[in-house]
Amino acid sequence: MASLLSSRTLSLPSTIVLSSPLNSLPLLSSPFPLTTLTPLRLNSLRRALIVINHAARAAPPSLYSDSDAADLPRFRLDNLGPQPGSRKKAKRKGRGIAAGQGNSCGFGMRGQKSRSGPGIMRGFEGGQMPLYRRIPKLRGIAGGMRAGLPKYVHINLKNIAAAGFKEGEEVSLESLKNKRLINPSGRERRLPLKVLADGELNVKLNIKAGAFSAAAKEKLEEAGCTLTVLPGRRKWVKPSVAKNKARADEYFAAKRAAAAEQVSA
Repeated sequence: MASLLSSRTLSLPSTIVLSSPLNSLPLLSSPFPLTTLTPLRLNSLRRALIVINHAARAAPPSLYSDSDAADLPRFRLDNLGPQPGSRKKAKRKGRGIAAGQGNSCGFGMRGQKSRSGPGIMRGFEGGQMPLYRRIPKLRGIAGGMRAGLPKYVHINLKNIAAAGFKEGEEVSLESLKNKRLINPSGRERRLPLKVLADGELNVKLNIKAGAFSAAAKEKLEEAGCTLTVLPGRRKWVKPSVAKNKARADEYFAAKRAAAAEQVSA
């Protein structure tokens, strides 16, 4: 066996000497024999993309000392990442005892939810009437869905009396905002003011509001206050509808006047 191996052993030189440098070897994939390999200067072609944190630079110097600033790494694309613990990998549910998650792997023993496939639809409750069909529907509400929304910003007489208005001063939506008695936000900022009758007011004031309750109007007139009802915002209508409405108002006004003349005669 040893003689067989020795007879097939190749004698190779200990060193291989190249007659030409490696850079001048012909390119094997090129059909031109004179094409030679040229060294690529990767260090000069490679550019590092650096992201500079200008906010940290603009921070006051009292936040970081020179030693801390030297230890802080620069933002680069290779060191950007989420905070530790902010991203949790989803649990990969196994199938069987070998997964190490128990026999059923959290799916339970039997039932539709333990089988493979799409499962059940959202809101399904096993065949009984589901919640989204049990609750009352909004259609059919008298006045529509906007009927329950507030139409005024309310203020009571006791709140006006506690605000310390002096005699002859004006009470309006702006003055109540300045005294921080009301703080409308969102949709309520465009609503008019309405005065309600809870409390008593003994100071003569000039009150401007969009509406007054019947009891509040009676109390304010007894106290000698001046009441001004501000006009509300007009709802936009088509010009043709506005024209027909004006004609109808004119017609019914003439009809009422004729009926009044007949009664007086």
